[in-house]
Amino acid sequence: MRKIAGPTDHVVVVGAGLAGLAAALHLLGAGRRVTVVEGEPLPGGRAGRLDLGGYRADTGPTVLTMPDILDDAFRAVGDSLRARVDLVPLHPAYRALFADGTRLDVHTDADAMEAEVAAFAGPREAAGYGRLRRWLEELYAVQMRRFIDANFDSPVQLLHPDLARLAALGGFGRLDRAVGRFLADERLRRVFSFQALYAGVAPSRALAAYAVISYMDTVAGVYFPRGGMHAVPAAMADAVVRAGGTVRYDEPVTALERRGERVTAVLTEHGRIPCDAVVLTPDLPVTYGLLGREPRRALRLRHSPSAVVIHAGTDRTWPELAHHTLSFGTAWEGTFHELIDRGRLMSDPSLLVTRPTATDPSLAPPGRHLHYVLAPCPNTRTGPDAAHWGELGPRYRDTLVRELERRGLEGFGDSIEEETLVTPADWTARGHAAGTPFSAAHTFAQTGPFRPRNLVRGTANAVLAGCGTTPGVGVPTVLLSGKLAASRITGGPARPGRRPAPPGTDRTRVPGTSGAAR
Repeated sequence: MRKIAGPTDHVVVVGAGLAGLAAALHLLGAGRRVTVVEGEPLPGGRAGRLDLGGYRADTGPTVLTMPDILDDAFRAVGDSLRARVDLVPLHPAYRALFADGTRLDVHTDADAMEAEVAAFAGPREAAGYGRLRRWLEELYAVQMRRFIDANFDSPVQLLHPDLARLAALGGFGRLDRAVGRFLADERLRRVFSFQALYAGVAPSRALAAYAVISYMDTVAGVYFPRGGMHAVPAAMADAVVRAGGTVRYDEPVTALERRGERVTAVLTEHGRIPCDAVVLTPDLPVTYGLLGREPRRALRLRHSPSAVVIHAGTDRTWPELAHHTLSFGTAWEGTFHELIDRGRLMSDPSLLVTRPTATDPSLAPPGRHLHYVLAPCPNTRTGPDAAHWGELGPRYRDTLVRELERRGLEGFGDSIEEETLVTPADWTARGHAAGTPFSAAHTFAQTGPFRPRNLVRGTANAVLAGCGTTPGVGVPTVLLSGKLAASRITGGPARPGRRPAPPGTDRTRVPGTSGAAR
């Protein structure tokens, strides 16, 4: 693995999102001095917080899996995830509602899920689920250390016995066919393949290897932190400070000062921060703009679909909604064709409805409820551009509300007391390429060693982290990107077990973490 040469005593991390904070914790654990610079008043990046008249909404990811990867960042400085964040395992992990009126609760416990599948689709499908689960476990074991939690300097690194094992497991086939080997029921196949959309690819085109995302969701378990998902970056930022790092908020980065191929300082709206190395976590176009160079690629980056999100504080809720509810339309393949190929809104949408107050009522005023409705939509390169969403957004919001009411959430529109609509125009305004928060799609040509790397030629001491680089999109992989960026600087994993330093001077307190994140 290539490592940054020269001094790396003081590292500046640009961005206090999940990737930047993970990088900071691993760097601190390896003995580096770390300054995190964040343009917003709070940590989190995409995993931000929105205050709506007493409702506290998460602006980014709502699904937390693989908490051990998160705990690894805390343990790098002798801290602990569970000492700081109250994680609640979700049962069910998801509820799936289908257009034919049927319902399936997705459990991560093997026996509970096998019984659920048997009641839903019969004993043959339950036996198929058991075989699918074992396949997912094997797939994860082969991929994690060699292909996910790994820095790549060359495609040659793929040439390893684990590559043959992955091929033997069918990892280079198509996801929908792979799942179909185990399950005949089309509804069940959706539950174990919809995760391909996280990777920006239709299940019929996604590599079967991406079933590893289904493993994370349906086998490893889904969790929710009390206080909302934003409690995670808040706790991470607090751990950075307690371990001796500095976090500077409301300080947008404007430029990088260079001497030859080395970055010598990070320039912000408030001054100059000298550094020996820098970790850059903004979206790729912003990062490349700061570096003054963009790596050459044979093909232009393809981006994932975007999303329209309705944050709604309501005076009621509906009993059919679990914490996470997948509401599937009748259409399936046609939906992906509309989103990815034709750049059109879904004519028969599949939606994710998250009700965090099902687990943590404190996120809303007494007797009130918080709902997060996510509808995948085309990004601004394949579909309507950002300017069109000013007029299109409110109309599509009304369409989604009517669709939810038609599917059983009667009175949803009238129940809303506080609301915010987020469209690709908002993602564009936040610097996300193609108006999508899901970055570059995980096509074969944009995966593993073919994904934009975390080292950029022509800059000797800058490392990238975040969903646009290695290993990719999703909370676990973004956390790993921070760890992998740190290892480019330290030459190896951070030392575990370091005792947290007591609070002292020259440290910035993390807003809002006095108790909510613990």
